[in-house]
Amino acid sequence: MTVRFGIGAPSALPELLHTAEQADRDGLDHLSIADHPYGAHALDAYAAIAFVLARTERISALVNVTNLPLRPAPILARTASTLATASGDRFVLGLGAGGAPDRITAMGGRQQTPREAVDAFEEAMVLIRALTTPGPAVTSAGPHYPVKGIPPVAAPGLQIWTGSNGPRSLAATGRQADGWIPGHAADWLNAVYQKSRPIIDAAALEVGRKPSDVATIYNFPGAITDRPLDRTRDDEGRWIGGSVGQWVEELTGAVLEHGAAGFTYFPRGDASYESSLSRWSQEIAPAVRKRIQRP
Repeated sequence: MTVRFGIGAPSALPELLHTAEQADRDGLDHLSIADHPYGAHALDAYAAIAFVLARTERISALVNVTNLPLRPAPILARTASTLATASGDRFVLGLGAGGAPDRITAMGGRQQTPREAVDAFEEAMVLIRALTTPGPAVTSAGPHYPVKGIPPVAAPGLQIWTGSNGPRSLAATGRQADGWIPGHAADWLNAVYQKSRPIIDAAALEVGRKPSDVATIYNFPGAITDRPLDRTRDDEGRWIGGSVGQWVEELTGAVLEHGAAGFTYFPRGDASYESSLSRWSQEIAPAVRKRIQRP
């Protein structure tokens, strides 16, 4: 059983590169960078991803998740195939329909209704697949991304993970994506997940896919504490953290009892980021991997 363990990276240099190098040394599977280019000092996520992949050897990287209205799908396909090829298939395409519409339009992005945004989201996944799969030149009438006679550049191992929330977006994920990152830090015990996942599964089945074709990779924030906590979830049922043992127990159950396929950890609490990363990569991830492999 393969389960992916990742880390949510700081959005500033040099901390980003230090995190990537440590995570790579420690054997984590992926590193994620947010796509929020609105601030004056924000890094461009895709430029940062290229540096991360160049400075590492094993770890994969993704933008969690790409703000599609600011990165048109045909160009995004070229970016994805370039990063995948240059890194030896260590790039994952994280994709979203586009949050923060006011900020998108402030950056020059198109103004879209929610329906238009989701339609463009699914069209983008179909087009990106075509433009990264060996075959004839790609022509599409759109309507959101019309292209004519564009030769594909193969990236056969490319994975698409989405950050879908609404019913139509979730259905698009079931039809087209390889992975789903539940929004709002929802986990397997959360009502958001329990209402959303069946929509993905039903949509997958309708087009001849298996629900298991769409893995669930959780954004998982929390504090890693020296001592066990009296409770590891808040009043709303959200995970808040605990000792290494409590983390291991929780994540092992998520995999074996709920089919979790991966976790991206976002450090919280009083401990330093570097310390939290070390405990995640050197203590928690190895222990969970060992327990889920037991016969």
